[in-house]
Parts: sequence; structure tokens; C-alpha cells
Amino acid sequence: MSLSKFASLFFILIANLFAYPDYSDALKSKKIYPMGKKIFQKRCSKLNTGIFKSYEALLTFIKETKECGDLKSSYQEALALYLWDVQREAKVERRYPDLNVSQKEKCPVCGMFLYKYPRWVSMIEYQDGKKLYFDGMKDLFTYYFKHKEGIRNIYTRAYYTQEPIDAQDADYVIGGDVYGPMGHELIGFQNRKNAKQFLLDHRGRAIIHFDNVTTAMVHKLYE
Repeated sequence: MSLSKFASLFFILIANLFAYPDYSDALKSKKIYPMGKKIFQKRCSKLNTGIFKSYEALLTFIKETKECGDLKSSYQEALALYLWDVQREAKVERRYPDLNVSQKEKCPVCGMFLYKYPRWVSMIEYQDGKKLYFDGMKDLFTYYFKHKEGIRNIYTRAYYTQEPIDAQDADYVIGGDVYGPMGHELIGFQNRKNAKQFLLDHRGRAIIHFDNVTTAMVHKLYE
């Protein structure tokens, strides 16, 4: 089926083009993903989604570079959603390091012994092999904003599964009724769907991608 025959199905893909859209799973599975897949296969099958840290960055790239052609907004969004939700998830699952710590390990920001709070442990790994562990992403961000040079990887735990995840590829919920060892926290999720569910279940205030976290947001969580 040609691209033009899908046009009538995407009249709702016109608002809030750069934020991750809140479409139902049924709509995405039946209409949006098939359209995005068709565009991907015909126009930009070599695009590497692994270089993008957020859906917003991917969509901006598609819009500004026109690497996949001069697409109308609805097609750009369909392509971005397919690439972010389907193509990216289909890649071979990465192996992440264990975030278990010894009883001597302390958070370099607050001095707390980390073994008491294993579900909140997060870690910065530097290019020289040095590893620093923190009692949550709030303290990790506090350190990160002052010591970004030479960082190779950052890891945290997904709230629901407790599996280690790439912290720089994660979404975080702030606010709500779930607290970490140091009070209010940035609670990490591997995908936006789980973050949204947590936001609703625990009266969270906002969902923020790693790249959009600011020092002001972090300082506010200490209040």
C-alpha cells in the first residue's frame, strides 16, 4: 500500500510533535507502527537508532536532517515512534554490570552506607575504570553535574524489575509518594510506559528523561 493511502489515518498526529505522544497501544500497533515500518524500510533502513538518547532527539533528527526524505509531520512522527518503540527494542539486549556493593561502600555525596539500600544503588563508571556508587539518582546527579569529564557509563536500577539499566537512556519520575533513602528521588524506568504507570499509581509530578534533568530540579528534591 502506498504512503498516500495511510494519510487519512494520521489526522491526530499533528499536536505536540516533539514530546513523546500519548497514543493508545492499539492505535500504535495497528496503524502507527506499520506506517513507520514502511517508511523505514523504503527510505532510511540504515539509520542507527542507538545514537539517540531520547525519542525527542530522534524526532528532531528526522525533522531537521531530512535523512529519510522530506516527510510530512505525521509521517515523521510515525517513523520516530516505530524506530524508538519497536526497532530500538528489537536490538540484542545489552549486558549491564551488577550493582551489588560491599558493606564498606559509601555514597560520595552523603556518606551513607549503600548495602542497606540495594534497590536504590546507582553507579558512574569512568573511562579509566574507576567506579563510584550512589544511594540514588538524586545524589548521583549532584555529583555528575560537577564531574562529567571522562565518564564512560552511568547505571541505575529499573524501579519495577530492579534490573540494572543504562541511566542515560532512562526516564525518571519525580514527586509522588515513593521515597528513597534520602527522601524525594528521581525514580528510573527503562521505558516510558512503565514511567507513566508509576506516575499515575503514585501521584508523581512529572516524567523527565536523563538529558532533561537540571541542577535546579535536583536541588528542589532536597527541600
